[in-house]
Amino acid sequence: MISDATSVPKYYQISQQIIAAIRSGRLKPGMQISSENEIIRKYGVSNTTARRSLQEIERAGWGTRIKGKGTFVCQRNVQRSATRILGFTRNMIEAGYSPSTKILDARKVTKGYSGSINGRRYFMRGPVYKIHRLRFADDTPMMLEVRYISMEFCPEIASQDFTGSLYEIYQEHYGLSLVEIQQILSTVMIDAGTQRFFDVREPIPAFRVEGVTFCGKEMILEMEDSIYRGDKYRFSVCAKP
Repeated sequence: MISDATSVPKYYQISQQIIAAIRSGRLKPGMQISSENEIIRKYGVSNTTARRSLQEIERAGWGTRIKGKGTFVCQRNVQRSATRILGFTRNMIEAGYSPSTKILDARKVTKGYSGSINGRRYFMRGPVYKIHRLRFADDTPMMLEVRYISMEFCPEIASQDFTGSLYEIYQEHYGLSLVEIQQILSTVMIDAGTQRFFDVREPIPAFRVEGVTFCGKEMILEMEDSIYRGDKYRFSVCAKP
């Protein structure tokens, strides 16, 4: 139902109802969205309002217009900036998804952890806390991550809830702010051993992100080794001379 007793434009109300149908799964990728004429008949609006509704859906990234055929639900990719400190939870919310997490493993590693990032070897003195998580967007598996957290900076980290944002835990429970993240991005194929996590039966391309996060000068807070599915993600980079 479209309300007249509101300051929200009718075209926007219509677009949000259609987007809600896409997000709920009633309208699936590849399916055709109501045409201008169908929107006019269903909602009793002008052709200008109907056209703006479809334009808003396309602008928001939920649909794509094919000339002479109509507007269709598109397969949305999440855009992740490689130059911005932004956790998975916030990234999904900003993209219009509902994030969730499945904990696969969480345990203390006494010996510490090391890894090479951008040609430099980094070492985290033990003990560190290893977290293996599968991250979802609207129930679709998006990322498989392993993180090693410094127990020097985050004592008793095992008592925390790992289904949400680790960045919020660092800030709210330990008063730690992220000052720098060094990452290396490479392309891989999701093999047979990993396909089961992403609920796919064929190999698909993926991004592997290895990184080290600092909470102060030379103070390593965490290191990660994560797999982002390539059919769902796009990475953006902003470079300035």
